[in-house]
Amino acid sequence: MPQDEEGWKEALTPEQYEVMRQKGTEAPFSGKLLHETKDGLYLCSACGNPLFDSKAKFDSGTGWPSFDQALLGGVKYVSDPSGGMERTEAVCAKCGSHLGHVFDDGPTKTGKRYCLNSVCLDLEEKNNF
Repeated sequence: MPQDEEGWKEALTPEQYEVMRQKGTEAPFSGKLLHETKDGLYLCSACGNPLFDSKAKFDSGTGWPSFDQALLGGVKYVSDPSGGMERTEAVCAKCGSHLGHVFDDGPTKTGKRYCLNSVCLDLEEKNNF
């Protein structure tokens, strides 16, 4: 895992660096994992930390992959007052990379909606572990 921002620039694609290290957002409905339905674990694409089980994924209609529950210890939460509103940023608990935001308007029993950028995630299919 890189030790500084120069290392992250070299390790990540330009789009990953913009989203994960500079807190950008990929365009809605453009992410490679938006409609993914395979079973497995979603990992941080920067460091490989397990973040979400595919069973927690749902279609929120927002244009970004959405989950209702993170894996224990996978995600940390940071207050984010940017954009003129108070939100909760979801970051990787291992490397600190920006993943997206979590909202309290989810349709499942958890009441959570993790709205994430596909570029931040890799799917490790169930038959691979």
